Amino acid sequence: MIERNHLEILRAVHRQGSLTAAAEHLHLTQSALSHSIRKLEQQLGTDLWVREGRQLRLTQSGEYLLSLANRLLPQLEHAEMLVGQFAQGQRGTLRIGMECHPCYQWLLKVVGPYLERWPGVDVDVKQKFQFGGIGALFGHDIDMLVTPDPLHRPGLVFEPVFDYEQVLVVGKDHCLAGRAWAEPEDLERETLITYPVEVERLDIYTRFLLPAHTSPARHKTIETTDIMLQMVAAGRGVAALPRWLVADYASRIPVVPVQLGASGIPKQIFLGLRERDREVDYLEAFMELARGTVQGFAGNDVFG
Repeated sequence: MIERNHLEILRAVHRQGSLTAAAEHLHLTQSALSHSIRKLEQQLGTDLWVREGRQLRLTQSGEYLLSLANRLLPQLEHAEMLVGQFAQGQRGTLRIGMECHPCYQWLLKVVGPYLERWPGVDVDVKQKFQFGGIGALFGHDIDMLVTPDPLHRPGLVFEPVFDYEQVLVVGKDHCLAGRAWAEPEDLERETLITYPVEVERLDIYTRFLLPAHTSPARHKTIETTDIMLQMVAAGRGVAALPRWLVADYASRIPVVPVQLGASGIPKQIFLGLRERDREVDYLEAFMELARGTVQGFAGNDVFG
């Protein structure tokens, strides 16, 4: 009774905002689109939309079918893409989701060698997800998730690929630059610059400032690492980043790392994937290459 085209129409109307725009997006006439939905409503015995002025509002039944569309359609589209690639002699596409802003720099060092070794596999990187990283894995929007904070769920596996240390980043002329480590109260007069991430997911807060019941004078967010470090070098604030990333930039931007606390803040980066995909050869190969590449960098003191 419920067909794929019905789900596609519901999703398109929700995304495009109107029947007219949805019809254009799906290359249908508006009358054909409306007829298809009316027929489904008659079969189901319930309305899927109600009109409120010029706006359409989904009913409870419509909301349920929309959630079903958002779960099923990405899986069907992914399956069709893979089968098409298999038919053309390709291995597939590795879609990587990023929940770690600075890890993009690391990923660039892994993707190049991977593409050389696996010419039949394409790589796509996604940094924003409709349902978050875990939801993107379950919804087949991505095949692998790069994250420093894995959420273990049945059906998913996470493997650590490298260890690193989270450090405070200051300009070379900053008063903390020569210190062995920084204390939480040292940041009480500082502007802390971070990526635009919830405070609850920032280690500088959860593992350093909040346990000491303190906070910086100001908190500023910047999306790009380059601008963030330029601001730090100019004395406009301090930041918290992986030591390996600071080492990578230190040759061209005058910044230095300072240990956070006497014991430091150790971290790990994990690669997560669906458990049933664990034996897919080109996914496993990416994990192995990631671990090997990181070990090579560690030997050059990049990851410290």
